[in-house]
Amino acid sequence: MAAEPCPCGYGRAYPACCGRWHAGEPAPDAQALMCSRYSAYVLGLADYLLATWHPDTRPAAGELGLEDAPGARTVWLGLEVKSHAVTGADAAEVEFVARFRIGGGRAQRLAERSRFERIDGRWYYRDGDHA
Repeated sequence: MAAEPCPCGYGRAYPACCGRWHAGEPAPDAQALMCSRYSAYVLGLADYLLATWHPDTRPAAGELGLEDAPGARTVWLGLEVKSHAVTGADAAEVEFVARFRIGGGRAQRLAERSRFERIDGRWYYRDGDHA
């Protein structure tokens, strides 16, 4: 039986793609971390999202808000990485568009330029600006 494709949309099987980052292997760059974080949202992996959030900007566990309101299930529709730029020895930015639908509503877009920082060999999501 073939493994399910990874939610990030790169066409690889989940264990060979974001699954390895979710299992604890450090993402090699900010783009891989960003894709793994998108996949974590799709899969509801709150612990992974918190663990990969920069300690200076990380929300409290109860503030993450992955739980759907009754009748308002979030369905993630896809991810498009627009750019990945190294901005310093331990800093990078990734611009992306994630598409989703809440309940039976219209598809929506989340466009963001995210900032990442590497600390002790691991990449962390710091913050982002929505477009």
